[in-house]
Amino acid sequence: MASKSKVNNSQESSILPEKFVNILEDVFHGILGIILFLVAIGALFFTVNRLFTTNPFFPNGMIQVVNDILFIVIILEIIRTVIARFTDGVYQLDKFLIIGVIAAVRHILTVGASLTLGTYKDPEAFNRSLLELGVNAGIVVALVLAIYMSRMAHSRTAN
Repeated sequence: MASKSKVNNSQESSILPEKFVNILEDVFHGILGIILFLVAIGALFFTVNRLFTTNPFFPNGMIQVVNDILFIVIILEIIRTVIARFTDGVYQLDKFLIIGVIAAVRHILTVGASLTLGTYKDPEAFNRSLLELGVNAGIVVALVLAIYMSRMAHSRTAN
């Protein structure tokens, strides 16, 4: 019982009031969300510019544009996670797992496209690319399994 009162006393004797810290944290998250949104807009303009200026467009420009678009989707998912932090008060595991899946798929598409282009690669670089594809595929499977397990746990607690 004595240890429990010590815990309560240590929580009550913080230097800054909890409400002030929460407001400061919300302001900081809001600023980060705005910065991320501005980065997404900048990346969109860069992607559109690259779309019209990359020569040759097929296949190099197309691969770069798809890679850039998936990067923008990742940024937008991070923004969505920050917004969810405001509404729910916590970071949601599922959203981070989804961001990880998108990032791994983005890398798989990039490596796969570079292998498909048929540009000459020495055997060591080719084997490294295949290893990257395999590792990223394993990451995607693990993250999707984690998303499934997380959603199953949420559905059990909801019932």
